[in-house]
Amino acid sequence: MFRFADFSLSPSPLSPLASRLLAPYRALRSYIDRWLFQLRGAESGSIVLVQRRIFILPSRHGVLYVGALMLMLAGSVNYNLSLGFVLTFLLTALGINSILHTFRNLARLKISPGRVQPVFAGDHAHFMLVIDNPGLLDRFSIGVTRDGKDAIYTDVPANRAATASIAVPAPRRGIQMPGRLTLFTRYPLGLCYAWAYVEPDVRCLVYPRAETARIPLPVPEADAGTGIVHGSGQEDFSGLRSYHPGDSPRHIAWKAAARGQGLLTKQFSGRANVELWLDWRATPDTLGVEGRLSRLARWVLDAHAAALSFGLRLPGVTLPPAPGDAQRDRCLEALALFQAGESA
Repeated sequence: MFRFADFSLSPSPLSPLASRLLAPYRALRSYIDRWLFQLRGAESGSIVLVQRRIFILPSRHGVLYVGALMLMLAGSVNYNLSLGFVLTFLLTALGINSILHTFRNLARLKISPGRVQPVFAGDHAHFMLVIDNPGLLDRFSIGVTRDGKDAIYTDVPANRAATASIAVPAPRRGIQMPGRLTLFTRYPLGLCYAWAYVEPDVRCLVYPRAETARIPLPVPEADAGTGIVHGSGQEDFSGLRSYHPGDSPRHIAWKAAARGQGLLTKQFSGRANVELWLDWRATPDTLGVEGRLSRLARWVLDAHAAALSFGLRLPGVTLPPAPGDAQRDRCLEALALFQAGESA
């Protein structure tokens, strides 16, 4: 099938002289791309596929179809075949109508970004697109692709919405964006290929890839914190502290909350008076920046799996000790967004 997904030049290694010679051409090509294909960069909010955003060309089958019609017309003229003229013009009208239906299959669709779950470096970020059809006609075989090779297809009923998940490789930690996506269709006859470019402004947080080796956690520090060791058996109540996301509901002082004192967590004397700190300085310099972040990510996952209360120390960033899923997510986010220039 004919695939007309991207007109931009693919980068290739060139000598400095060749790069300078091609610079004006690339600038002109970039300008033509932006003007012709309405490339605006990342767009926030919903994107409506209006008329000027949709492009249409004959597919490979469409080109063969036109060639066959030309041969039929030449034969009808040569042999003066009345039925040949009727059949040729009938098939021509059918092809012209398919152009309208192919274009209308994309027109006025509204594209909105969905929620994106964080991933670890080396995995695929799954960007959700919500394709809303506000019209009264069903839309069939709507394809979405990023690289022009792998595509997913979905049908969108009238006055309904459908979702499409686009997998994008996330090789490095930090912020991953989906880039330019192509929505296309060949419905109903496959004679035409209609497409539109969208680039939603949605970001996926990419955590550092956790170190595969199981390195023991650092030794807890003595401190007057929340503690990490829970005593067994009967524990003696020792006071209240502010609630941290992830605290067990069994330890929340519900009576104090009913009196309007806010959420407080009960502390018990059975807890050891120590804190677990995951410190940048506890990782060896020989690992490099990314290696040290990978080890800290491993420690964060291990400490969370052991239901420990832990804190994180990075150059310029300190997260106080706390337990639970929220603390794990905060620490992994800090590792994902860490800038190497912050380290001494």
